[in-house]
Amino acid sequence: MRKIVATVSLLICMSAAAQQKIVFNVNPGLRYQQIDCFGASDAWSMRFIGEMPEPVRNDVARLLFSPEFDDNGTPEGIGLSIWRFNIGAGSVEQGDESQINHGTRTECFLNADGTYDWNKQLGQRNFLKLAKRYGVPYLLGFLNSPPVHYTKNGLATNTGRDGTFNLKDDDYDAFAKFMVDVVEGLKTHDDVTLDYISPVNEPDGSWNWQGPKQEGSPATKYEIARLARILDSELRSRGSDTKIIVPESCDYRCMMSTHGTGPERGYEIQSFFSSDSTNTYLGNLGNVPRLMAGHSYWTNTPVDFMKECRKALRDSLRKYDIGFWQSEVCIMGNDEEIGGGGGYDRTMKTALYVARMVHHDLVFADARSWQWWRAVGGDYKDGLLFQYRSPGAVCDTIVDSKLLWSFGNYSRFIRPGAERMCVTRGRSKDPDSATDPWGLMCSAFRNKDGRDVIVVINYGDTDEIITVSGVKSGLWSQYRTSDVAEESLAFVGKHKHLKSITIPKRSITTFVSR
Repeated sequence: MRKIVATVSLLICMSAAAQQKIVFNVNPGLRYQQIDCFGASDAWSMRFIGEMPEPVRNDVARLLFSPEFDDNGTPEGIGLSIWRFNIGAGSVEQGDESQINHGTRTECFLNADGTYDWNKQLGQRNFLKLAKRYGVPYLLGFLNSPPVHYTKNGLATNTGRDGTFNLKDDDYDAFAKFMVDVVEGLKTHDDVTLDYISPVNEPDGSWNWQGPKQEGSPATKYEIARLARILDSELRSRGSDTKIIVPESCDYRCMMSTHGTGPERGYEIQSFFSSDSTNTYLGNLGNVPRLMAGHSYWTNTPVDFMKECRKALRDSLRKYDIGFWQSEVCIMGNDEEIGGGGGYDRTMKTALYVARMVHHDLVFADARSWQWWRAVGGDYKDGLLFQYRSPGAVCDTIVDSKLLWSFGNYSRFIRPGAERMCVTRGRSKDPDSATDPWGLMCSAFRNKDGRDVIVVINYGDTDEIITVSGVKSGLWSQYRTSDVAEESLAFVGKHKHLKSITIPKRSITTFVSR
């Protein structure tokens, strides 16, 4: 028995020695994009959760927004740094005539007679105030449709028109006034300030040309540019600093080509930010930052394409000196590796898959922001938290997930203003070398307060031992999300240096310097 134990020990040592060859080299002198924020939206769950008993609301808000730690040093929440508020179009008031599913309808502050009812969207506004209470740095208002009073078909959902905007031609000014009225109304009635407003959502997506059971409308580049110019003028005339975010593209490929659409909707990067595009140029507007927002749906598989698509997007954005926000994603039918979007998954399977998406957007697309779709979802892979009702129960239960906490490996510790640093692997000088999409992926960031953050994903089924060089000496705190039940962004120890540290299989680990 002793001899066997000795043999096994020798093999373990030999294996460990081999694994120690995995070295990630951080170059603090080579910086890339600034990180603005990590976030999620209130659609559509907060309409209901926001009117649940206060203890329930507080529990949900703590998981999403809290930057605090418990007595064991483990984060209480994931510290989101932007919260997306869905400004409704009025499908609730229309009921079944809205042609929209009950659970995805929204109220509208605007009444048919032109007056406003600031008692509307109460549940969502409760979460706006909770986000402010927790000190969430940025708040954004986004619209899927103009108010039904302004739409061509009188609905908040599209019914054709070959992908043109469902807004009456003579109501552009009224729509812009409505959006600024909402900005001012929320400030007056709830003491919350919308830092950003996103007036269109997925205008280039063929899904919303046919009238789905959600609020939504397509739009051409010319219609978006017209609206943005009018909205910019309205904001500035009222002395508002709220910034306009465009175009919330449904697919990265629409931003740099005519993928799945026509020239009136494609090539959005150069259309909005090349001065040669005089009919659609937005780069001279005071409240429009040099920033493009897009959604990473349909571009996450195959894995090799995920990287190459993002590098192409990065190069297109750099050509015009434009920043980039990944502003919405969840799991869709083409994400076959984890079984597509159907059926909620609280395990590491979805968590790791999404972490790989986050890594690729930050490292290869130079994303300044990364935003998940719904904060709370039902029986679909679209919520950080899972809401369900047990048989015989009279109320819903809301629980966390590994997806929530794995996102927290980024959102909790990489704070607004951080800069991404170059990371390479081994002797390679190629930044791509720090990414093995089926194994180890490493990224590094320096916060404004000088603290460094290293995030390591182990997508594989084997424990790995790593060393990180080029980083600060001193005490590092380690947080991990893994298949282990207790490891949900759990504090797992401190290190004087990042040498020969085990990264367990199927885990996400974050190291934070003191």
